[in-house]
Amino acid sequence: MAPKNSSTAVPAGTAAAPRRTAARSTPGTLERLRANIGPLSTTMLRELENTLPWYRRLSSDERSSLGLVAQNGISAFVSWYEHPSSPSWVLSDVFGTAPTELTRSISLQRALQLIRTVVQVVEDRVPELAAADEQVALREAVLRYSREVAFAAADVYARAAENRGAWDTRLEALAVDGILRGEQSDALQSRISALGWTSHGHFTIMVGPAPAEANATYLSTLRRAAGRFAADVMVGIQGDRLILVLGNVADPETAYLRLSELFAPGPVVYGPLAPTLTDATISAKAAFAGMAVVKGWDGAPRPVSAEDLWPERVIGGDDTARRALLVNIYRPLVAASNGLLETLGSYLQLGHSLEATARDLFVHSNTVRYRLRRVCDVTGWDPLVPREAFVLQTALVVGRLAMPAKAVPERPAARA
Repeated sequence: MAPKNSSTAVPAGTAAAPRRTAARSTPGTLERLRANIGPLSTTMLRELENTLPWYRRLSSDERSSLGLVAQNGISAFVSWYEHPSSPSWVLSDVFGTAPTELTRSISLQRALQLIRTVVQVVEDRVPELAAADEQVALREAVLRYSREVAFAAADVYARAAENRGAWDTRLEALAVDGILRGEQSDALQSRISALGWTSHGHFTIMVGPAPAEANATYLSTLRRAAGRFAADVMVGIQGDRLILVLGNVADPETAYLRLSELFAPGPVVYGPLAPTLTDATISAKAAFAGMAVVKGWDGAPRPVSAEDLWPERVIGGDDTARRALLVNIYRPLVAASNGLLETLGSYLQLGHSLEATARDLFVHSNTVRYRLRRVCDVTGWDPLVPREAFVLQTALVVGRLAMPAKAVPERPAARA
């Protein structure tokens, strides 16, 4: 009788659970398994061709690599059946050097289909491989073996995904940094292509405050959200700044507004649309320049265009904004003639009064209205809107300062 406190004691009315033991291999079964490795491999390859349509569509090199994995699986099963121990052999004996090729050729789902086919081939041949009293044990061994191989395959794909994700993150950070620093376009294009970037133009850069904890989950959410508005997306974080590089944005106004909600509280600035990768660097610099001075506009919208911040950028010493005001506003007004520049200057100087401007220029107020509408047509900025009038006034100041100084005529010497 067992002692009362014995750990093997079973409560009354309860049946003892049977202990699962590893299948014991026998010399006869092992010998038949070893002798049938070749025929099993041939049958397995034929079964893959017949039952898996995607296997037939692979290239010859890919089929060869996967066939080698399957053959290694059969050989490794024989060794495992003889010494069923730790599953650490699976990665080296079954997959060998194939994990990288395996994950590139087929998905995890198809890899499991391949394993299922191999297991089915071995299980169907059990009556030929084992005596009648050993067939149940051999089938159980095949099932346990297939479980270990399936878990090992999942581990291979998980590690490959982690490595690929880490590499993509580093490559993405290098690509974003290259755009900001204006690297050589060929090297930068190579990095972007490696990330699967398909857009060849229409780049947009958004800059704003980064959240305190920009973890992988947040970045993944940001990429998914941006992917609804743009064909391609890259995300970068530099200090407390979050940078979004977008390619082929479908609806810019809606996209910028929705994406700005994913930034941390604070101003968000987007650069002008860049037609080429080289221009993307210019757009990024404009966005960063806008971020540096956006606090100068108390009522700035969120997000705000870097071009809407031209006056603040000029005051902040941005030479790019100064040239933009010259090229886009002042020089077109000079070229348009017809009194547009004089009318705009008088209107801004006289407190935005149509009547005062008309009296100053000796014209009718309707003529002033017509000329101001022409100013809007030529420059794209409406002088009747206070903020846009400020942009136009800054352009006039910049243009006047850029004009060469007029020579002052010498006065004749006074007579003695």
